[in-house]
Amino acid sequence: MENEIYTIERRDKAVSVTQDQLEHNVAFANQQSSYRSGSETPNESSQLLTGRMRMNLTKFQTVLGNRSLLVDVLAIFFGIGTWVGINSLWIQLPLLVNVLPESWYLASYLVIIVQIANIGPISYTLIQKLCPIPDNFIIYGLLALGVVAGWFMAFYYQVTAYMFEAERSLLFFVFVFCFALVGCTSSVLFMPYFGRFRDIYLITYLIGEGLSGLLPGILGLIQGVGGNAQCILTNSTETGEVKKTEYHPLPRFSTQTFFIIVTSLFVSSLVAYILLDRLKSVRKEYAKVKISHGNKYHYHDHEEQVVDNTEETKAPPNPTEKVKKLSNLNYRALLLLLGAVCMISNAIVPSIMPFGTLPYGNITYHLSVTLSSIANPLACFIAVFLTGTSIRNILTLTVISMPFVLYSIITSVMSPTPPLIGTALGELLVIFSWTLVMGFASYIRLKITTIFRQQGGKSLVWVGAFTQIGSFVGSILSFGLVNYTGIFESFRPCD
Repeated sequence: MENEIYTIERRDKAVSVTQDQLEHNVAFANQQSSYRSGSETPNESSQLLTGRMRMNLTKFQTVLGNRSLLVDVLAIFFGIGTWVGINSLWIQLPLLVNVLPESWYLASYLVIIVQIANIGPISYTLIQKLCPIPDNFIIYGLLALGVVAGWFMAFYYQVTAYMFEAERSLLFFVFVFCFALVGCTSSVLFMPYFGRFRDIYLITYLIGEGLSGLLPGILGLIQGVGGNAQCILTNSTETGEVKKTEYHPLPRFSTQTFFIIVTSLFVSSLVAYILLDRLKSVRKEYAKVKISHGNKYHYHDHEEQVVDNTEETKAPPNPTEKVKKLSNLNYRALLLLLGAVCMISNAIVPSIMPFGTLPYGNITYHLSVTLSSIANPLACFIAVFLTGTSIRNILTLTVISMPFVLYSIITSVMSPTPPLIGTALGELLVIFSWTLVMGFASYIRLKITTIFRQQGGKSLVWVGAFTQIGSFVGSILSFGLVNYTGIFESFRPCD
């Protein structure tokens, strides 16, 4: 025939290539050989560049053709519903500390409530042992809970009750618990749910999980905090004593509007999961896997191989390659490292952030919180292009991040007079350090998760478990230090 069709078998589907395309590739190879020998004319060099661009475009189209755009989109929206509630609370914290009675100590309360919500993963584990319930029913219930909690949070977050000899933000804490229940349980339920899909979709889901921080972060940047607190003269007594009160400029839109928008994100996540669970076209993207109760997977189409800690663990591109199985030592070491990273990034850092940033002003605190949330999805985006998962690289990044962690802790301990207070350099260093801490933590966590995705069994469940264990230990430690030791002191601009 004039343009005969050739078929090349790939891992997931066949790709058809015409004779003209094969001839073009041969011609391109000849051009490369001529170019290397130095016999290329300027016009031929231009043609060579055009050929390279065409081949790169063809490669990009092939990658896109090897996946379902629908599953990618649904995975992203599903992932948004994991931590969007809790992340939105951190974004609003610069405003909430000014209106709720807990003030600067509010962050430590949020951290401890989030860890109390670990009753969710524990209950899920017990349910699957004693009286198994289909995972999809539990996911439906959690996302619906997020929708309801978000809506009530928007209208009743300022309602307080007198408890334990002080005013407490009772309803606010109840709604925080509901948000946290969704997030904590998602670590052992939502992410393992994607183990049934081909491994290319795990990154997409994690991008969605990262967007649960990015979208509230962008919304927070648009909202703003109105500016730094101002001191206003309110009274002057006969003795000449001057009294001042703090005035906080208003943001562009209210906290109520913010939480209504967050509720809409929960609704979109619920709709995305309904489509993931019900559409037959989505199930075509399942991996070759046997699914047991409790999200336990058995992959049958690859062999296994033990590797040391200097080799890279990558997703196998075809059935002939071997999945590189971690040794027991590396398996446990990575889980411990994951727990330590989560202890710092999910508990200790958020609890002490007000003390390390608010002395520099509301704007500095606001930017630190917002950019730290944006750093999470940015790390996931970078991971799409840096696909290597060398354990040595993970350890290197951990060491590089430590100076920024130490600087963030030092500024918090030295509150209300941290280094370089009142200077632009001090503000920039604080924002830079807190943002990098969260960015490194997100990237390291993603790379460790990618490694465990390829191990099969209940590896992803163990990832979720150690994520919550590390966060829980960190929350207990930070809550005690912040509330009962006097190490961290709040800053009052009018004092």
